[in-house]
Amino acid sequence: MNLHRIRARSFFLPITLIVLASVFLAPCALGQSSGPELPEAKQTSLGLYPTAREAHDKWRADPENVTVLDVRTTEEYLFVGQAPMAWNVPLFSQTHDWDADKQYFSMYTNPDFVSQVEEFAQPGDTILVMCRSGGRRAMAVNKLAEAGFTNVYQITGGFEGDPVKDPESVFLGQHLRNGWKNSGIPGIYQPLPDQMRFANKESKE
Repeated sequence: MNLHRIRARSFFLPITLIVLASVFLAPCALGQSSGPELPEAKQTSLGLYPTAREAHDKWRADPENVTVLDVRTTEEYLFVGQAPMAWNVPLFSQTHDWDADKQYFSMYTNPDFVSQVEEFAQPGDTILVMCRSGGRRAMAVNKLAEAGFTNVYQITGGFEGDPVKDPESVFLGQHLRNGWKNSGIPGIYQPLPDQMRFANKESKE
């Protein structure tokens, strides 16, 4: 598959219009984070933190040698959208077991995560990692660093970006701040099976 021939249209236009419409209610909704002011859980051992737009520019400058890695679950990849050049290797996979205490469906670790990344990337390659918006991308970067990868970047904001925090906004809690999806970067909803990997068995830590 020639990634340069993928006609990646921006599927974020409706979201962008919504955010523009709400700019007076949520003035930070369009802002792209300018620095790695990250909580400890989102920091990595390699300390490389590009924004989504910086990561996209880095890939565009050298697409043959820069890999975008999406570590969200298969469900997130399929139904929320994806970057057309990204490989999807879930760090965790979803179960149907409801955790009443934590109020979400539990997940299990993909035991083949590193070996699956090694199918298309080498330890010296430049890899740009994103999850939805939280700590999974940091965990993924650290796992790859432990395996000998040295140029692994964590995309701040992830794919969906950070939630709106203005209590007066009708978009309170929605992920409309920064991230790949809110930065005017091309994306698609069509899955790309050749660029997907799956967890085949459960692994308990």
